Amino acid sequence: MAGNDWINSYLEAILDVGPGLDDVKSSLLLRERGHFSPTRYFVEEVITGFDETDLHRSWVKASATRSPQERNTRLENMCWRIWNLARQKKQLEGEELQRKAKRRMERERGRREATADMSEDLSEGEKGDAVSDVSVHGESSRGRLPRINSSDAMEIWTSQQKGKKTYIVLVSIHGLIRGENMELGRDSDTGGQVKYVVELARALGSMPGVYRVDLLTRQVSSPDVDWTYAEPIEMLSPRNADDFSDEMGESSGAYIIRIPFGPRDKYIPKELLWPHIPEFVDGALTHIIQMSKALGEQIGGGKPVWPVAIHGHYADAGDSVALLSGALNVPMLFTGHSLGRDKLEQLLKQSHSSRDEINSTYKIMRRIEAEELSLDASEIVITSTRQEIEEQWRLYDGFDPILERKIRARIKRNVSCYGRFMPRMVIIPPGMEFHHIVPLDGDMDGETESNEDHPTSPDPPIWTEIMRFFTNPRKPMILALARPDPKKNITTLVKAFGECRPLRELANLTLIMGNREGIDEMSGTNSSVLLSVLKLIDKYDLYGQVAYPKHHKQSDVPDIYRLAAKTKGVFINPAFIEPFGLTLIEATAYGLPIVATKNGGPVDIHRVLDNGLLIDPHDQQSIADALLKLVADKHLWSRCRQNGLKNIHLFSWPEHCKTYLSKIGSFKPRHPQWQRNDDDGGETSESDSPGDSLRDIQDISLNLRFSMDGEKSGTSGNDNISESEGGSADSSKIENAVLAWSKGISKETRRSGSMEKPDQNTSAKFPALRRRKHLFVIAVDCDSSTDLLETTKKILEAAGKERSDGSVGFILSTSLTISEIRSFLIAGGLSPNDFDAFICNSGSDLYYSSLNSEDRPFVVDFYYHSHIEYRWGGEGLRKTLVRWATSLSDKKTENEEQIVSASEQLSTDYCYAFKVQKPGKVPPVKELRKLLRIQALRCHPIYSQNGSRLNVIPVMASRAQALRYLYVRWGVDLSKMVVIVGECGDTDYEELLGGVHKSVILKGVCSSAINQHANRSYPLVDVIPLDSPNIVQTAENCSSNDIRSSMEKLGVFKN
Repeated sequence: MAGNDWINSYLEAILDVGPGLDDVKSSLLLRERGHFSPTRYFVEEVITGFDETDLHRSWVKASATRSPQERNTRLENMCWRIWNLARQKKQLEGEELQRKAKRRMERERGRREATADMSEDLSEGEKGDAVSDVSVHGESSRGRLPRINSSDAMEIWTSQQKGKKTYIVLVSIHGLIRGENMELGRDSDTGGQVKYVVELARALGSMPGVYRVDLLTRQVSSPDVDWTYAEPIEMLSPRNADDFSDEMGESSGAYIIRIPFGPRDKYIPKELLWPHIPEFVDGALTHIIQMSKALGEQIGGGKPVWPVAIHGHYADAGDSVALLSGALNVPMLFTGHSLGRDKLEQLLKQSHSSRDEINSTYKIMRRIEAEELSLDASEIVITSTRQEIEEQWRLYDGFDPILERKIRARIKRNVSCYGRFMPRMVIIPPGMEFHHIVPLDGDMDGETESNEDHPTSPDPPIWTEIMRFFTNPRKPMILALARPDPKKNITTLVKAFGECRPLRELANLTLIMGNREGIDEMSGTNSSVLLSVLKLIDKYDLYGQVAYPKHHKQSDVPDIYRLAAKTKGVFINPAFIEPFGLTLIEATAYGLPIVATKNGGPVDIHRVLDNGLLIDPHDQQSIADALLKLVADKHLWSRCRQNGLKNIHLFSWPEHCKTYLSKIGSFKPRHPQWQRNDDDGGETSESDSPGDSLRDIQDISLNLRFSMDGEKSGTSGNDNISESEGGSADSSKIENAVLAWSKGISKETRRSGSMEKPDQNTSAKFPALRRRKHLFVIAVDCDSSTDLLETTKKILEAAGKERSDGSVGFILSTSLTISEIRSFLIAGGLSPNDFDAFICNSGSDLYYSSLNSEDRPFVVDFYYHSHIEYRWGGEGLRKTLVRWATSLSDKKTENEEQIVSASEQLSTDYCYAFKVQKPGKVPPVKELRKLLRIQALRCHPIYSQNGSRLNVIPVMASRAQALRYLYVRWGVDLSKMVVIVGECGDTDYEELLGGVHKSVILKGVCSSAINQHANRSYPLVDVIPLDSPNIVQTAENCSSNDIRSSMEKLGVFKN
């Protein structure tokens, strides 16, 4: 390998330059000017953008090799390695460009189709304000953020809230959350979001008109964390204890409620929480129902006080709250904090990892789907800045600023949107408490003024801890407060400081990078950043000029800000992108000018406060120049300080909460319909007695609402009554009978009602599922009715004597229609009374077995329809689906045979059914969901029966949600349910596993349905808790005895 010594110089240049070249001229320009450098070209075009940590290590080893031949061979191999990395980078960039181009075309096509369906273009009156112009109050305001700016306005608003007693639920499930001594920076999950949600809950709990606020999070009983995180309830004491004392009551105030879910003895990162989300939802549902009833006794006159809204924070909580909102039929709010699509793009740019590798580490696709579901279910999405809307949310299928503007304008004009819905984006910057903050007026040379009554207090201990690092602690302090995360860009800040001699001479640098014991105990990325910082300090010989304490308490942070202000220092946030920048608000409150990234929320903060400079985080020189300008120019420093102190009140918590509550007040109220305010609440009149209602149900045709011959006429509570189905008097009588039954029947009347079974126990509770000790939910998605019948009989037989004595009931949960279920029961020799309820059409319809099983075997629950109809697209959705089905054809056949065709016979008002002739050729469910979201249509598409049928149902409906409805409606304990599924199933299969209910997986049953789950956004193992003690699997080709044995393992039956 003689003659290859040039390789060493290439590698030296490559590895000495570092991961990025800032402000270098392009290779083309260098070539044109006659200064082309092959080394620089190689560095720029091949290496930039890659992490060369391991390459550097390999290069050091190779350079140390004694044999010249072996050294050259190793170095040449390294060059080939680098070339291969560059090729991979180009390939990834090309694939990403193709994806973006495809997405842009899909969005434009979807927007055109939606606009065409809504039949008119934007008129001048519909154009309204651009999304980027929407202020906190929804008004056009580019130059400022209008907030309450006077105490008089706050007093007027406060007086308007008197007498209201609302209940609000916040949800933030990852990280370690407690009210005092928050361990911010302990890990990547315990950061600014933790502080934000705690302070928001505390502030809302002190607002007039708010009776109770619950912040739901995870209960952690791990020996690795403090015991306080295992406490089930923690009260958040108000900052101003005297405020709104007239609102206090037995259960009033703000509380942290910790729900146990997931591994009981482990504190796990948020990426591993996804399989346990259903368990949290069930636990949270129990708490909210119990609290609503308790509040009803205290302030609701005996009627439950449901939450006016449930607010999810981050994707995992958004997914949870979407399910809670659907189960309780209450409005949902969502705050993303940090968004998955944006993170994915950043990771693809910054690393050489593939999408699959990134997804394996961060479960990023599951997170993105949770954020899309949050868009589907939310009334309002709260953002901190315009940048979050314009550059992050617009990346999602479920949000299009142009389409959102058109829909919003049509709603204002009371014009139909043809089933299209878009959540409202509202900018509400986070708040802060300022009443306890007194900015220091002294400096390091002259102490603050004091008098005999208030002598100067000793310096806080954290001051000594920081100043011990400095040779000259009186120099102005440049303060950065962020965890050692690559995106926080701390290394560039240290480089800027180290390479600017005038700045080093004028100032010190303080880096508060969370808490740590040892570097080896930190996570990989955090330890890497910290090691890089320490190496840079050594490289530039910054000893005596940079402080990096290992520990600080949350209560020390105000003192750290005060120390920086006392030295006439500057606060800097150099992050590559900052969603908001709460630390900038905090620093301003203590009198510090700011230097902040120009990417993200700091732009809005700077526009309002006008107290510092914005910088390009990638430009090292820009950072150094901005810091030097503020430190060196005392007049500029003083002006920025005064501007910040003058305007900081615009970001107070009371003003944040006022805007927040006014937005909630604009919602259309939603809550469980059987608790309607217009219900009589008193005794039922004699003419409408429940006994008469039951006899009416038995004696009069139920064809008013559903037909056994054709489902289309039978499941809507909204359509007009057809004259062909009977006279108006009979129709009204039937409807009133069913609704009276649905509202609930008193025990006394039920006992006296006409019932077939004489057993007094049987007549005591209706429907029968209310009296069962356990409920077996048969949700096995077999390919044929024969297989389903065989499996069902095995399960019924496994129940044995418990089935006979009535302690065990059965629910059939399936994608079949009620007509198909009736045919299935007749063919198998089964009776409708063998089951207590039927969840059919993939969860869009709910029936109970009737008292008269011969003539009218089923009774529909109309209130379930009102529960799930939120954002149901109706006819507009149906037309779009038919158009989509028509566009799919097998072009390889002579007649271009249709792959998917609409089925009117199988469709109902809340389920549009399609037959799939060639399951292998239809797009995966994720593509259909994407297409519909792009057109602002919110629904839940499900491939069933091994891909031969497509059911499209409301976004709030599913078979799993139907079980939660039974809990909310009838009080059926979810932990007493056993859901029996096959080895695989319909595309909603994952929703049936997990939660507090038990699950039995029948091995070998429905295994062929795995084909329906091909081309998923994320693997099933990411979301199914197969290691849960609540899930057991039977042996292959199990018998009824095997099923019973599985029930015994779960503790359902005794051995």
